[in-house]
Amino acid sequence: MGLDIHTLIADWSWLAEVPPRERLPRLRDAWYDDGTGLWDHDAPGTDGGWEWPRGPHGARFGVYEFPGTLGSFKPHFWAGEGWEKTREHVDPAVRAEVDALLGGLTWDGPDFDDDEESEDRAFFADDSVLVACAPERVRELLATWERVRPRLDEVRAPFDEYAALPEGWIPDADAFVRLLAAWGEVLAEAARRGWGIAGLSG
Repeated sequence: MGLDIHTLIADWSWLAEVPPRERLPRLRDAWYDDGTGLWDHDAPGTDGGWEWPRGPHGARFGVYEFPGTLGSFKPHFWAGEGWEKTREHVDPAVRAEVDALLGGLTWDGPDFDDDEESEDRAFFADDSVLVACAPERVRELLATWERVRPRLDEVRAPFDEYAALPEGWIPDADAFVRLLAAWGEVLAEAARRGWGIAGLSG
């Protein structure tokens, strides 16, 4: 059984009304509330995209499911692994931008320090948060995405040469680019609302 990720965008100011250790429970309680309609077993399922809650928390958060991932963290992990094998074979400017984008989301990166907790992750004070981006960080990463998006074609050939795994979660450059584009969608919607991002395990 693998690790799952549930990606939510949320109103950081609403979460900041309570102490750090209460923020994730507050978000989870709102998400699990029956009034949201998100847990209606008779409702049609979704294979990707946004789900927006109904009820009193409707203006507090949204949930994004990455298409084709079944909620698994594995595609995000393997995207990072693929990038590790590819990054030395792309233009340094593109490398720096993809490093910054993935490093701000789900990839530990070459300079990862296991003992150093980011300020955004400390916002929740909870180890089950896989991704945490405050609104300011969301805007920075969205700007990074907008800069690198027009140059992703430069990544395709080296990715397919050095990192393609036909039987894997990220079998080729197309899958890698699709995953980045999905993160771009999450960043854009969070930035539009002035919200942050919380990627939760389990």
